[in-house]
Amino acid sequence: MPLHLIREDITKMKTDAVVNAANNTLLGGGGVDGAIHAAAGPKLLKECRKLGGCETGRAKITKGYDMPCKYIIHTVGPVWQGGGYGEEGLLCSCYSNSLKLAEENGCESVAFPLISSGVYGYPKKQALEIATKAITAFLESSDMTVYLVIFDKRAIEVTSSVYGEIEQRINDFYVEQRELEDRRYHRNAMYNAPLFDDAFAEAPIYQAQACAPLTEPEKEKKPKLPKIKKEKKKKPTDYDIHTGPAGNQEMLYEAAPAAGMAFELDESFSEMLLRKIDEKGITDAECYKKANVDRRLFSKIRSNAQYKPSKQTAIAFAIALELPEREIDEMLRKAGYALSGSVLFDVIIKACIEKGEYNIFKINEILFEYDQQILC
Repeated sequence: MPLHLIREDITKMKTDAVVNAANNTLLGGGGVDGAIHAAAGPKLLKECRKLGGCETGRAKITKGYDMPCKYIIHTVGPVWQGGGYGEEGLLCSCYSNSLKLAEENGCESVAFPLISSGVYGYPKKQALEIATKAITAFLESSDMTVYLVIFDKRAIEVTSSVYGEIEQRINDFYVEQRELEDRRYHRNAMYNAPLFDDAFAEAPIYQAQACAPLTEPEKEKKPKLPKIKKEKKKKPTDYDIHTGPAGNQEMLYEAAPAAGMAFELDESFSEMLLRKIDEKGITDAECYKKANVDRRLFSKIRSNAQYKPSKQTAIAFAIALELPEREIDEMLRKAGYALSGSVLFDVIIKACIEKGEYNIFKINEILFEYDQQILC
């Protein structure tokens, strides 16, 4: 865990394995297949010739050669024929068989393209739903990190059922931002307008002051003050310190040790998180997997009551717990954050919460669509 949706050239992914959307011959082709063969070099084709092809839905593994990954896993996706020829099952098998092969070879990270969504014609929205479903099902029992690599964001379609309503909220945000920019522009234009010579009249000068001779004012003599003898300070004795005036008592206060002072802290983010997990009656693993967070990060949070997570991590846990908006705000405050109506990322998160969209992966699709950082 977790699953990351990123925009990148898959041939440059520095993961343990990269998955190639190949054809049945495994001898190279167009699109992702051609790009991977070009990046890996001629030795890849030489090894692929020995594999004897691959059936649709199956997967085979080779070395990474000139690519930054250790392995290349080749899988053959189905050609879309209307959905009535077992395409969904075959596409799901592409992901599950590739992940099993990666696990068998000790891979901790894998990068996938969106299989069959190119020249094989699989509808992009359905291809993304199947990829997400197959990968998350595998990750329920694995700590592998998986990347779903999208070269162009136009290659995906957001699958959230409430996307239309959230999209309207985002459009309202853009309108408000535009209006705010217009107001700032007009205000700045007013303050930066040029001033002309006759814009302001000179202040009148009283005639008497104008005609008065310029003479230096007589210096005022300072009165002499009587000298006061300074009293020599005596070092305080133990008796003076304990029984003397308040001035001596201050020495006691200044010297008093602060070690005995106790500060009572409010419940921390980590403490609230663990309390809410117990209240929901779920396991730690169920929570951090649903939050799209890996086990190592969760262990850090659990072992440190004062751990300060990133904003994305804090939001991911709040959403995974399906907290109401008020409790999400409380959990974020404990981590030192808040959701703002003037930040697009925050507007999207707030809209998803209000519409009851608590699926991290569907929220990430929307964030990805608007070029925002995804959750964990």
